[in-house]
Amino acid sequence: MNLYAIIMAGGVGSRFWPRSKKRKPKQLLNIFGENTMIQDTVKRLTGLVDYEKIYIITNEMQRPGIEEQLEQIPKENIIVEPFGRNTAACIGLASILIQQKDKDSVTFVLPADHIIKEEQEFQKTLINAANFAFESKGLVTIGIIPSRPETGYGYIQIDESQVKANVYQVYTFAEKPNYSTAVRFLESGDFLWNSGMFIWRTDTILNEIKEIMPDLFEGLQQIKNDIGSIRYNDTLVKVYGQLKKISIDYGIMEKSKNVFLVKGNFSWNDVGSWEAVYQLSDKDEEGNVKVGDVYTDLTVDSYVYSPNKFTAIIGVDNLIVINNDDALLICKRDKSQEVKKVIDYLKFNKLDEHL
Repeated sequence: MNLYAIIMAGGVGSRFWPRSKKRKPKQLLNIFGENTMIQDTVKRLTGLVDYEKIYIITNEMQRPGIEEQLEQIPKENIIVEPFGRNTAACIGLASILIQQKDKDSVTFVLPADHIIKEEQEFQKTLINAANFAFESKGLVTIGIIPSRPETGYGYIQIDESQVKANVYQVYTFAEKPNYSTAVRFLESGDFLWNSGMFIWRTDTILNEIKEIMPDLFEGLQQIKNDIGSIRYNDTLVKVYGQLKKISIDYGIMEKSKNVFLVKGNFSWNDVGSWEAVYQLSDKDEEGNVKVGDVYTDLTVDSYVYSPNKFTAIIGVDNLIVINNDDALLICKRDKSQEVKKVIDYLKFNKLDEHL
C-alpha cells in the first residue's frame, strides 16, 4: 500500500470576498495564523505522505500562487484543469495520473481549505481509513460527529454497528437540511457531518467511475492514452470540455453500494463563511475580533479586518467588516452566506477588477 494525496484547490471561495479573488482565493489566504490554508493542508500530511506523492489539482489562474506557496511539491504534481468540471472530473483526472505511476496506490482526497486541529488524531483516522480501503476495496469517507444542528453542512447516515474498528457502513447521504431537520439528525445519533474527505484505492475509484459514470470513464481513458505524448494537452482540453459538471458525492458516493465511513474524532471546520471565521477566532472582552489597526467603541460581537488602514467602528453589533485595499464589505454576521451575491452582481456588471 503506497499512500498518495490529492488536494482539491480549484475553488474561488466567493463567500470570502473581498479578500478572496480569482487569483488568490480562500485556500491561498492566511486567514488563521501565518500559514495559508493550503500550506496547513499539506503540513498536516507531514510524515504520512511524501511530498512527491502529493498532487494539487487547480486551474491555470491559481497555479502560480500554489507553486509559490508550496515550493516543496514537485511542479509536475500540480495538475491544471482546463475547465472547472466539479469534483468527479478532477478526482478522476488526478487518479489516472497517479495510477500511471503506481498501481498499488491508495489516495487521500482532501479539500485545500479546511481547518483541522488535533493533527495526530487526524493522521490516525486517515491511516485507519487507508488500511480498510486497501483491504476491502471500499470507498471510505470521514464523518464528523456533529456538535450542533448545523444547516450549512451535508450529513451522512450510518449503520451504527461497526464493520471494523471505527468503520461503519453508509446508509444515505443527506443535503444541507433546514433547522428542524438538522435537530432531528442530531438527536438520532446516526447522522454525521459530511467532511468532503475521501480515502480509497485508486483502482477502486476508477472501477466505480467505470460502472456508475461510464461517460466520464470513457473520457478519462482517452486522456490516459495520451499521457506523456505531445497530444496530451490537446486531448485534455478537447475531452475535458465535454465532461459533465457533477460532484463526486452526486456522481458516485450517493449511488455506490460500497461506501463506508470512519468517524473523525478531531476538531474540523470547512470555514464556509466569514461567520465561521468569527466563530473560530479568539475574541476580546466585548466579543470582537480585530485584525489590523482597529478602534471599536460600544461595539460587540463583530469581526473587523483592516490590516492596511485605520478603521473605527462605533455603536454597532454583530457585524462583519472586511476593509480591503480595493473594496469594503459590511454585513450582519447572520447574513455572511449572502456575500456570494456580491460576486453575481460584479459578474453581471462586468466589474472584473473586483473579482
